[in-house]
Formats: sequence, structure tokens, C-alpha cells
Amino acid sequence: MVTSRVAFVDATLANQLDLVDSLSDAALSDAAAGGASEASVRIEEIRTQTLVLRDGVVETTLDQVESGLGVRVIAEGSSGFAATVELGRDAAALVARQAIEGARLVAPARNTRFELVNEPGHGEVEYSSTFRTDPTTVAMTDKIALLEEWSRKLLAARGVTHVTAELRAVSEFKRYADSAGTVARQRRVRIHPVFEVVAVSDEGDFETMRTLAPPVGRGWEYLEGDGWDWQSELAALPELLTQKLASPSVASGSYDLVIDPTNLWLTIHESIGHATELDRALGYEAAYAGTSFATPDRLGSLQYGSAVMQVTGDRTVEHGLATIAIDDEGVDGQRFDLIRDGVLVGFQLDRSVASIAGAERSNGCAFADSPLHVPIQRMANVSLQPAPKGPTTDELISGVARGLFVEGNNSWSIDMQRYNFQFTGQRFWLIEHGRITGQVRDAAYQATTTDFWGSMEAVGGPTTYLLNGAFNCGKAQPGQVAAVSHGAPSALFRSVKVLNTKAESGR
Repeated sequence: MVTSRVAFVDATLANQLDLVDSLSDAALSDAAAGGASEASVRIEEIRTQTLVLRDGVVETTLDQVESGLGVRVIAEGSSGFAATVELGRDAAALVARQAIEGARLVAPARNTRFELVNEPGHGEVEYSSTFRTDPTTVAMTDKIALLEEWSRKLLAARGVTHVTAELRAVSEFKRYADSAGTVARQRRVRIHPVFEVVAVSDEGDFETMRTLAPPVGRGWEYLEGDGWDWQSELAALPELLTQKLASPSVASGSYDLVIDPTNLWLTIHESIGHATELDRALGYEAAYAGTSFATPDRLGSLQYGSAVMQVTGDRTVEHGLATIAIDDEGVDGQRFDLIRDGVLVGFQLDRSVASIAGAERSNGCAFADSPLHVPIQRMANVSLQPAPKGPTTDELISGVARGLFVEGNNSWSIDMQRYNFQFTGQRFWLIEHGRITGQVRDAAYQATTTDFWGSMEAVGGPTTYLLNGAFNCGKAQPGQVAAVSHGAPSALFRSVKVLNTKAESGR
């Protein structure tokens, strides 16, 4: 299997493919000689950059590279993992032996055998996310100059008191190989620019507003207008902030909501993405996000939402933050149904959880955030699908007599079963008789997962769809962090409870 042949020209290890191949061969060879029934090796180089400016002045710069080699084995009915930052043949062979020793030490304490559901080999695979310029190779001085220029323009606008500009960029090179015969070389990049403006009134009142541009699996060209109209968004931001500061506080009550994908993606992440991770649903994982109300015994019967609700897990979508060709257990990237016609029909799973659950195959959801960490089950790009001939956002709004149009994510809260939740946003627009009449402040919507998705009357068409997401989804102990995208169209929800957060907090 070959996916998108590319030349890995930038990453250090990617320019030393003979070395990388020899290290991998040494690790697999020693694992087999040591009695491993199955083995895999990951050799990775991850470059991470962070840049933060406050009011046009550089506050933080970070440019770091992590590289290493990790080996996972199955031996004597147990799993073992070992890793090193030393990239030499002797070190690779030693790590393989250490992984086997670890598996054998644990084996007597296990009540059941550790198994991975079968996965065939996929041969030679080369893959790269779609990009023109690796964002980590652009000079830091050029990055600073661009953020300074845009910050100065925002500071010069009427009503803007402070500006924070942040830019995060990551470039990954990974060589995965296993005893089934899969050898995958993969390159992924991602970038997330964010601008936040602050306005302070003469009376000391203040408001903030952030850009809506999502993090994406793209290169530096994203900041040059490929995939987002930065000039238009930044030009509109000061006036939107001024309007927000002058807007009235929302009246608590029941509202119809038209929710933009820039807000809805986070609700998907928390109430669907985490809830359909099978290790949580089985109770094997509870760190950070808890377990799940959507348990396996309800598969095929749980009415998760209304009939217009179609949700997929997808490891293949272009520019997705969790998009891969081969996961960290040698499974090819797939697209699969989680919710169909509002009914729970699937879970996200890796090979070990698939084996526990009696599934025939993993759907490719294993990932480790470092070569020094063992792969765990992680979230795919989980997305709400648009209606093929669905309405525009304006058409959804036109059908609302009294409601709110919600844009941008902000704070959120959800219980440890992924069931009761509350979400705020960047911008809440009052809808009266089918028309937007102005912004309101201090709003949050509150519901249970099934009530909320059950109230979804309509989803927008493909023109309303947008892929959003986050760099920082946390899971497991010791903790690991993964990037993941969530696509959504605009959607209409009827009779949702809206709170006034200022009144609730007693301010």
C-alpha cells in the first residue's frame, strides 16, 4: 500500500533514511530473536514551535526538537514497551530486549493474556499531509515580523486596548515498522495562529474576542491566505469587539440556537468524541475526560440525537489534525460511522480494546504523542456531517422567531459521564423574527447530551461545513496530548436552555 508518495526533505531524521531503516531492522530482529510473538518500532522526530506576542512585543519563543525510538512487543501473553533517545544500532537492539524483559516481568501478574486483534501487513507506505511550506522551517524572525505587523494594525483600531498573538506550529516525521510487514514513513505538519483583542471601557468594564480561524493540518501558506481569509477577519475584529462591549446582557430562558461550526466543534469533541472512545465506554480509561454514558450494551439502540444526526470518525480527511495513513499499531487510516440517523452505531477503538470487546478489527485509533510513550487509543477526526442539499446558515436563521446565533468556542464544562454540559462562545447574536438584531453578552447554553442532540432540527449544507479542532486533547496517565479535528455544518437546535453567566456567578 502506498499513499501519497513524498520526499521528506526538511526533518533531520527524514534525511537519514538508511540510518532510520537500519535502526528499525535491528530492533525488530532482536525482538524476534528474543521470543516476541509480535513487535513494532517507531522512530520519530517532532519539532514544536510556539510564539507569543503581547501588544506587539515578543513574550515567548519556543523551538524544540524531540527524537527517539520506541519498541512495543507482545511476549508470553503480555505487552512490553521500552524507548531511548539514543539513535544507534546497539541502542535499538537493547531497547527491544528491554521491552521483552518488561513483558515477561509483568506476565505472571496478569489474569488474562494481553492480545491485539489481528491486522494484516500493509507493505511499504509513504504519506504526507498536504502542505507547501513546513511552518517550522520559516525563520522565527519572519514569523515575529508578521505577527508584529498584524498586532500593530489591531492596536491602532478604535476600541482595542490590548492584543495577544499566538502561533503554534508542529512538524512530525515518523518511521513505523512491525513484524507483520508494514513499513510506513509519514510526515505531518500543523499550524494554529490565534489573535485575541481586549477592550476596556471608561467605567472599567472589559470584553475579549478571538479570531475564529481553526488549527489545521496545513503549512505556512495558511497565513498567506490559503484556507482562511486573515485580512478580512482581522479587519472586522475591532468593530465586533466594540459591539460586544456595548451589547446588553442576555436574558436567561429557552432559545432556539443556530450554532456555527466554529462553536459546535467543541460540543462534538466533548459530548461525542470522548463519549464514543471504546476504552472509556468499557471503563478502562477515565483520566481527564472520565468514562461514558454511551456504553456498549446500548450500541444500535441508543437514540443519541435526532434523525438528521450523522457522525463519522475519520483518519483520512485532508488537513485533519488526526489524519494518518498508518496508526501506531500498523492499522490503515479509515472512515467509519459512529452515529447514523441519530442512533449510536460505532465506537473508536485500537487493537487492544478491539480484542477485549470481541471486535474483528481496529479502526485505526492508536497514537502516541512521543517516541518515548506507548501508543494508546486516541480520538479520530470526529465530525457531524452536513445535509447534501441542506440550507445555508442564513436560511437556518430565517426559520427562528426568537433565538441566538453562536460563533467561536470559549469556556466549557461537562460531567465525567459526558452527559450534562454547559458551553459558552465568542459571539452570541440575538435572532428576532428570522433576523440577527445585534450581539448579547454573558450567555451559555446548557443541556444533557441526548436532549441537546435530540433537539437538532436541521443541519446546514456543505457550504456551511468547516473543519475545526484543537492541538491539546489530553488523555491517560502519564498524560499524553494529541491534536484532533472536528468538522461540522451550521445546525439548528430548538428550545435550548440559555443561562446568564454573569447572574449565575453573582457578579
